[in-house]
Amino acid sequence: MLGRDLVSCLSETGSVDAVDIEDFDITDLAACMREIRDRRPETVIHAAAFTQVDRCETDIELAMKTNGEGAGNIARACHFVGASMVFFSTDYVFNGQSDRPYTESDRPDPVSVYGQSKLEGETEVVSMLPEDHLIIRTAWLFGEYGKNFVDTLIGLARSRGEVRVVDDQHGCPTYTRDLARATRQLIQNGIRGIVNVTNSGSTTWFGFASHFLSRMQLPARVIPVSTSEYVLPARRPAFSVLAPDKFNRIAGTPMPRWTDAVDRYLAAKYRVHNRQEKFP
Repeated sequence: MLGRDLVSCLSETGSVDAVDIEDFDITDLAACMREIRDRRPETVIHAAAFTQVDRCETDIELAMKTNGEGAGNIARACHFVGASMVFFSTDYVFNGQSDRPYTESDRPDPVSVYGQSKLEGETEVVSMLPEDHLIIRTAWLFGEYGKNFVDTLIGLARSRGEVRVVDDQHGCPTYTRDLARATRQLIQNGIRGIVNVTNSGSTTWFGFASHFLSRMQLPARVIPVSTSEYVLPARRPAFSVLAPDKFNRIAGTPMPRWTDAVDRYLAAKYRVHNRQEKFP
């Protein structure tokens, strides 16, 4: 989902050599070294991940091997060829107990295996490329080219006429097209370190669903429920809103609001006509 938008966006300004999941195994260090050595890139954008949050709780070894060790393998290969590395991380590295949006300098404390595995990936990247990494923490992704919350809820609303959605977990819905453009800005500006990148504003899963189901004009009822009523294998942070200040200073302007991003997504995928906001 993110990879397709990254390729499209980055191809507008540079040469992109796209690699997919079938091309080589990121958990195989020798394969990572061979593939990156042969390509000799200036920058490696590592968007591969095991993102099934609940499945991570039972497939712990696979989660850690993919999200942690896999990121480390890519970082080692980057170090070998002198390439910089972009790694996508997550709001789930935090425990969700904050009373304010999380900044890049806040101490991570993940409450799920998925969050732990992504934090391990961050650690591996920083350790291997201390001066040549960009870690982008993002959240609640949706986009045209992969399974996501928006499409899942639209399908359920159409088939059931009623959906129950958690209303006590707060985060930042993020459109992969906007994230890809923001990534390009950060790369072009030579930014290093950790940067939070999400669409502006925050909401709950219920607020998120209510907005796009209303835009779709579906007759389904949207019922808010608490996390305790909707038990899943993996714990989710109750509040994982990421502070945008650092990105705003770098870019000179905020990311588009999440509501506008949803409207543009619905226009692109479902031909639902809505006002569009131009990304800088």
